[in-house]
Amino acid sequence: MTTTTAPPAPAGATTAPGGRRRRAAARAEGRAAWLLALPFCLLFLTFTLWPVLQSLFMSFTDTRSRDLRTPFAVNVVGVENYTRALSDPVFRKAMLNTAYFVLVGVPLTLVVALAAAVALDRGITRLRGIFRLGFYTPVITSIVAVAVVWRFLLETDYGLVNTVLGWVGIDGPNWLGDPTWSMPSLILMATWRNFGTGMIIFLAGLQAVPWSLHEAAAIDGASAWKRFRHITLPLMRPTILFVSVTTGIGYLQFFEEPFVLTSGGPLNSTKSMSMYTYEQFGFGNYGYAASISYIIFVLVAVVTAIQFRLLREEK
Repeated sequence: MTTTTAPPAPAGATTAPGGRRRRAAARAEGRAAWLLALPFCLLFLTFTLWPVLQSLFMSFTDTRSRDLRTPFAVNVVGVENYTRALSDPVFRKAMLNTAYFVLVGVPLTLVVALAAAVALDRGITRLRGIFRLGFYTPVITSIVAVAVVWRFLLETDYGLVNTVLGWVGIDGPNWLGDPTWSMPSLILMATWRNFGTGMIIFLAGLQAVPWSLHEAAAIDGASAWKRFRHITLPLMRPTILFVSVTTGIGYLQFFEEPFVLTSGGPLNSTKSMSMYTYEQFGFGNYGYAASISYIIFVLVAVVTAIQFRLLREEK
């Protein structure tokens, strides 16, 4: 007696209904996700993407305040606004001021923030929460209040800084009125005001470094500095990159410090690119100001790329 074996069922025949149900569920989830994201997408298109595209187009035109009622009557001037900006001596001075502010301010802020984080992580053991609050308070303090305090501190005749210098026989300079000292004064104020953010991030990074590595290195005879240099800093590289990038982006767009304290003076020694852009918008030179804002955007992208190149993790 011979027995016959039924041919095997086609692959996927028994799972076809289940597969269809899974695909239908995935499509339903996709529709639900898009429905939930729709309000954000509409807000982004209306208030972010469209203004960005409009300002990009504006940077290639001669749009001025008088053209707002007749936006289609403006002339397309190509890259004339960009060449005009790069040949403008005031804007080039603002670029140099911004470069000075970034090249000195970013490393100084990172060093102070890292030193404060190390002190809170290993050195300060009592009242640590109060110190954290004190170091972070300038970040959340109004720039107007900060500016008023620093203006009194740096006042030439009766300011606290020059008073203390006078006690040791040093005649303090006109900190905010001298082109030589005005920018260093703003850098010190910006460092004091912003290092708290980097400190909090560095503190989180330091607490993620395994202490067992330090103990092993200490047993091998490594000093505290060598442990910090060869263990802590390499493991902190991603954190340092993040703080460096965010601080650099903010300092490239610094505006509040010169606007409140010095109004860009004396002799344009503290005028930044963002402040010059603001002034051009105020003068009604919308096309020219838009081109400057995109120059700042390109510089931010270039500086960020350099930071990623220098500080990225080694593979």
